[in-house]
Amino acid sequence: MGKQRNQFFKMGLLVVSLFVLDACSSTSEMEDESAATQSAASSNSGSSSSGAGSSNQLTQEQIRAQNALRQTVFYFDFDVAEFQPSDRETLTYHARDLAANSGKRIRLEGHADERGTREYNLALGERRANGILNYFIVNGASRSQIEVVSYGEERPEQSGQSEQAYGRNRRVEIVAQ
Repeated sequence: MGKQRNQFFKMGLLVVSLFVLDACSSTSEMEDESAATQSAASSNSGSSSSGAGSSNQLTQEQIRAQNALRQTVFYFDFDVAEFQPSDRETLTYHARDLAANSGKRIRLEGHADERGTREYNLALGERRANGILNYFIVNGASRSQIEVVSYGEERPEQSGQSEQAYGRNRRVEIVAQ
């Protein structure tokens, strides 16, 4: 019962957040509103984020969640399948969003740079995507919401043989379905 109530509460927060975003008539108004909310939260040190003010303002937590959900590409070190520790918070927001929206479906697309054999890079891309999949499941998402596919080295984000190009190609992308 408590878990259902918690999911209902999360769903309600997401719906309210989406309604507020939809109500904004332009990007600059939304940026002004975000800045005002951040300023108000800074000046009210010690107050909780749930008391941010009128229903037209987003809480700090809602702003962080929206910003996190905009990030859909996660980069990896050479020959490593574990995501960066700095991506943990952003991935947690994605997992919570999936948990709160049982009808939402995503695809995790794993990629590798061109070094190594085709087979090795396909397996590495899959291990990277599965690492994020497992993190999502541990943090509340359902396995049925997530598809995993590996493209290995077949779909580079950036062509070339520089370290910069290699770094851009070692990634997992979250794609809404």
